[in-house]
Amino acid sequence: MNTYSQKILNNSREWVLSLCVVGALLSGCASMESESNKAKDKVVQPAPDAGFIEHPERQSKPTDLPFQKVWIKPGYDKSGYHELIVAPVNTRYMLEMDWLHSAGSANWLSDVKKDIEELALYFHDQVVKEFKEDPNHRFRVIEYSGQQKRPGTLRLELALIEVNPSQPVLHALAWAGPPGTGTAAGAVNQRRAAFEGRLRDLNTDEIVATFADRDTQDAGPLDLTRLTWYGPARGILDRWAQQFVKIANRKPGEAVTDPTAYTLRPF
Repeated sequence: MNTYSQKILNNSREWVLSLCVVGALLSGCASMESESNKAKDKVVQPAPDAGFIEHPERQSKPTDLPFQKVWIKPGYDKSGYHELIVAPVNTRYMLEMDWLHSAGSANWLSDVKKDIEELALYFHDQVVKEFKEDPNHRFRVIEYSGQQKRPGTLRLELALIEVNPSQPVLHALAWAGPPGTGTAAGAVNQRRAAFEGRLRDLNTDEIVATFADRDTQDAGPLDLTRLTWYGPARGILDRWAQQFVKIANRKPGEAVTDPTAYTLRPF
């Protein structure tokens, strides 16, 4: 186990106890769930534009999609596309996060950079998996197309732009106060991740849609055997991957909602 994981493990039990107390006070360790995109917007503010999308000013908040910012090219007809390539997930903007460079430890930073690569690969593979397992077979997923033009093919290009450190990491690194001074309560808004994405017509190389979202993950049980700074993020990535498929399959006029804006489940 590397140094930062061991440090997190050594400080986690105290954090878990304080989180349980706060959870009991707020909700009696019960869940508080919302089933609408509108409710999510009250809990999670959109992330600032990171730069992966060239014209973010064209985006707006849709009422029928779970993402906070969306632009679709006028006249775009998704029925003309039947193949999909999922590009490797961009991590450049993750490496620019302020908290990452405030750690003050070269060894710790090196470990986190490796974790970022792992997280990006996980996101990519989950998206591919969801499309391949889509019972409607909306898209045929192509693993590699080279540089050749390919009619009827879209390339999904994604960038992770934010993953907040999990609360055990903040506590272990002394970035959060001791129990009773906001440490556990701060977990409510710390479990966030954000991405920016674009769809490219592989035949014309034209961007036909852009979208961005920030989401929050349930404050659920902690796995003390695999504590990482990005622990809560995988659930968010799973949800996004599933939503991509739902959006690809949606019928005209059908809304795709974000099923759970926030749930507090300390145990």
